[in-house]
Amino acid sequence: MPTFVFKGRNRFNEMISGERMAPSRGALEMMLRREQIILASAREKGKTIALPKLSGGGKKVPDKDLAIFTRQFSIMIDAGLPLVQCLELLGQQQENKTFKSVLLQVRTDVEAGMTLSDSAAKHPKAFEALYVNMLAAGEAAGILDIVLQRLSVYIEKMVKLKSDVKSAMIYPVSVIVISIGVISVIMIWVIPSFRKIFESMVGPGEALPLPTEIVVAISGFMASYWWLIILVAGAAVVAIKSYYKTDNGRRVLDSLMLKAPILGDLMKKIAIARFSRTLATMLSSGVPILESLDITARTAGNVVIMEAVKKIRLAIERGQTMFEPLKASAIFPAMVAQMIGVGEQTGAMDAMLSKIADFYEQEVDTAVKSMLTMLEPAMIGFLGITIGSIVIAMYLPLFKLISKLASH
Repeated sequence: MPTFVFKGRNRFNEMISGERMAPSRGALEMMLRREQIILASAREKGKTIALPKLSGGGKKVPDKDLAIFTRQFSIMIDAGLPLVQCLELLGQQQENKTFKSVLLQVRTDVEAGMTLSDSAAKHPKAFEALYVNMLAAGEAAGILDIVLQRLSVYIEKMVKLKSDVKSAMIYPVSVIVISIGVISVIMIWVIPSFRKIFESMVGPGEALPLPTEIVVAISGFMASYWWLIILVAGAAVVAIKSYYKTDNGRRVLDSLMLKAPILGDLMKKIAIARFSRTLATMLSSGVPILESLDITARTAGNVVIMEAVKKIRLAIERGQTMFEPLKASAIFPAMVAQMIGVGEQTGAMDAMLSKIADFYEQEVDTAVKSMLTMLEPAMIGFLGITIGSIVIAMYLPLFKLISKLASH
């Protein structure tokens, strides 16, 4: 039996290599597939076996495009169109060139005899682990059309959740950027003109009012060292990003994000909504609970949430229920633990998780509106106080001069 030297990607999208004994390339590919490894290349005694290149290094397909594709795909499958024809039609009409290439490659692989889930797994930038596992469950149970409908609902809800949060942040971010721009223009270009006038007004041995001196000093620093301010700000952003890429850094920053006032509560609600929706979608499609929790942990988007879900998975692996680790977690509220506990006892876990997701998605909408209600007057007040303080500081020398002239 020949020995193959192979390279492939595991379920975490990591490139791995090794050796396996197998009677043929096909047997090797099937063997690795059972280990959740997608084969990229294999070599036997100097003989190279070329395989389709994985698209893991390409651009990520936008969630909106994936949602539209999944919805159309589910309708076409439900209508009874052949799988290859569906992929051909959807691939040809796809405007995103990256996604079009992926769909046509999937169509070619399916036409060659691969399953839809295996061919989709070769393109992790387009189809995440959750998507692939649900396709596999749908194919195994013969309910691919139903699974695709559930996937389309899931992706659409996730897209809406992200869109609502991004839309809500446009206003405060715009106000902050405009405020910084206005204050910078005043400090760098307007104040220096007043400074020359003040210097001509002040007599020998006299000093400007303290607020005016502070504003003039800050203006002088910003005018002279604006490049240093930009450099330090850029270096700080790069340093934070680099620190976030480390395991400890990501844990620390994700933890701080969840503990931050106002924003932390919103992030926690988003995480719970995402956890509930993801797990409900996978369980309702027939994906095993341990595998569902594993994928849910990896798609949590926050290390603290991911570690909490992994503890739940470990507890279930040991024969316990989800209720106890959820109750012990500081992330999930008692209500969530109790509802999931009821779902476990009644055998309606997916339905209960869907209700939790619906509730927390509404909570996110309410929290976003409340945050905007609080931020709007706070930002306007900050901008008014800042600009007002600068204006008053600039007029103090004039008031002093007028009082001096009036006394004479």
